[in-house]
Amino acid sequence: MKELTIISGKGGTGKTSIVGSFASLANNIVLADADVDAADLHLIITPTIKQRNDFMGGHKAIIDSERCTQCGDCLERCQYNAINEFTIDSIACEGCGVCVHFCPSDAIDFPQRKCGEWFISSTSYGPMVHAKLGIAEENSGLLVSTVRRAARELAEKENRELIIADGPPGIGCPVIASITGTTAVLIITEPTLSGLHDLKRVAELANFLKVPGMLCINKYDLNPDISDQLLNTALEYHLTAVGKVPYDPFVTKAMVLEKSTVDYADGPAAQSIRQVWEKVSNFLDAQE
Repeated sequence: MKELTIISGKGGTGKTSIVGSFASLANNIVLADADVDAADLHLIITPTIKQRNDFMGGHKAIIDSERCTQCGDCLERCQYNAINEFTIDSIACEGCGVCVHFCPSDAIDFPQRKCGEWFISSTSYGPMVHAKLGIAEENSGLLVSTVRRAARELAEKENRELIIADGPPGIGCPVIASITGTTAVLIITEPTLSGLHDLKRVAELANFLKVPGMLCINKYDLNPDISDQLLNTALEYHLTAVGKVPYDPFVTKAMVLEKSTVDYADGPAAQSIRQVWEKVSNFLDAQE
């Protein structure tokens, strides 16, 4: 079983659109949406939820007024100014637990909180594991790991050969959780100065984690000069360039109709994505 994670240095590069097309082109797969902070693969894949699970993440402190002696110790120790008149502001509280540990009256409870949900769904391409983190909730990296673990268990149970994961953008904790130990990453970028800058950052991360990497340039024809710079950067960071996708208005039209690009029309973008998928498949086969 192999695991391909598609990532990008920034949001809006077309990562999810390409994942949706890969889902249509691949066989015997499990899909995973590891972008738990802003999951959107379901907008193209349209899954039917079969199993719903609570995600229990961080803790929040709660002062029991009956036990509290109002000694003020917690007020002095809280570094986030989350305690006012011996009541804890649940939004300001970072769940560090210092007040709980030092309270001389044991008057502060520290329950675990529901931070979101994760789901197992069915799609026309195979099973899909995805999640939704609550607004302003924490532990997105842990939720990403939960999604990946569930996807692997599902793949083993159903003898699926490949997991295709739509990863989060950037280089933060959720990205690290999404690519650590994966078979390979495919970085989707675009020909802009910010795209060039962010490619370097995410390529450095993949190299640091020793994950084999590939590069695909989306909308490459909007700025051919920067596209050439992106290809040179790929060589510098030992990424395998697997193709370039041209700008194509059919991509947006497909998203509006909740379809993948390759399922909607056989336009320039769809043809290029098919070629990219063939090269990605060959790259994965070589990772033995």
